[in-house]
Amino acid sequence: MDNRLRLTTTIEGIRYLVNQALAFRGHDESVDSSNRKNFIEILKSFARMNIEVEKVVLNKAPHNAQYLAHDTQKQILHIFATKVKKKICSELGKNKYCILVDESLDESGKEQMSIILRFVDCDGFIRERFFNIVSVIDTNALTLKQEICKVLDNNSILVENMRGQGYDGASNMCGSWNGLQALFLQDCPYAYYVHYFAHRLQLALNGAAKDVKVVWRFFSMLTNIVNFVSASAKRCNELNLIRKAKLKELLDSREVETGRGLNQGRSLKRAGVTRWGSHFASITSLMSLFKETKILLQEISDYGPNQQFRDDAEKLKG
Repeated sequence: MDNRLRLTTTIEGIRYLVNQALAFRGHDESVDSSNRKNFIEILKSFARMNIEVEKVVLNKAPHNAQYLAHDTQKQILHIFATKVKKKICSELGKNKYCILVDESLDESGKEQMSIILRFVDCDGFIRERFFNIVSVIDTNALTLKQEICKVLDNNSILVENMRGQGYDGASNMCGSWNGLQALFLQDCPYAYYVHYFAHRLQLALNGAAKDVKVVWRFFSMLTNIVNFVSASAKRCNELNLIRKAKLKELLDSREVETGRGLNQGRSLKRAGVTRWGSHFASITSLMSLFKETKILLQEISDYGPNQQFRDDAEKLKG
C-alpha cells in the first residue's frame, strides 16, 4: 500500500505539471536547496496536506523506490502521451484526415517537427489535434516524409486516408517536384497541398505595406514607439504608473465602469513578421495606451537622462 500511494503521488504531481505546462526540473534539486523546483516542491506540498503521504514520499521512501528519477518522470510522461494519442486515434477512427506540419529549432539547436491532425470525428465535429513532435536530423523533404509516415504507422493511421496537407511556403515543403507535398501526392493523389492561408495573408500584407509609403511610415513609427518604450523596464514601469494615475482620475469622475475583468493592466506589444494578427494587436495596444504613451514621451523629451534620449522621444512624440 505504501508503494502504491507513493507512486500515485508521483503520478498526480506529474499530471498537474503537465496540465499546467510547467517545467519539472531546476538547476539545483539537491536536498540542501531551498527550492528544489516544481516536481519535488509539489510532492512536498502533497506531503504537507496529507500525513499518510508524508510518511511514504521523498526522504521517507526507500532509496530504490522513490520514483523521483528523471527517467521515471519520462516513463510516466510517455504513458500519458500514449493514452492521449490513443484517444485521438479513437476520435479519428478510419475517417479521412489532413496533416499540418511545421518545423523549427528548439533552444538546444535541435530541429523539431510538429504534427497536427485535422479531421471530422464520428459525431460530425471538426477536430484539430496536436499529435506529436519529432526530432529530425535535417529538414530534407524525404527525411520529413519518413518521420511522418513512421508516426502514422506506429499509431495505425493509414497514410492512404490522407486528404490534405498544410505547410508553410518553404521550398522543402511546397516544392512541386521534390517537396514534401509532392512526395505525399505520389502515394495519396487526393492529399492536396494548401499553403497556410493565415501565413500567406500575413506575408502578402507585409509585402504590400512596404510598397505603400503612408502605411510603411505608420508601421515604422509604431515599431519605433513600441521598441523605445519596451526596451527599458524603467520606462515600462513609468508607463504603468501613468496609466494607474489616469485610471484613478477616470474612476473618481465615474467616466469608466468598475467590475470583474475591467480596467486590466496593459502593455505595448511588438508586431511580428509571421505572427498572425500581431500587427493588429500592436495597433490596439498603442490605441489603448495612446494618451499615457504620449505623456511618457513628453516627460522623457523634457527630463530625459541625456540629449540622445530626449531627441529620440521628441521625434517619436511629434
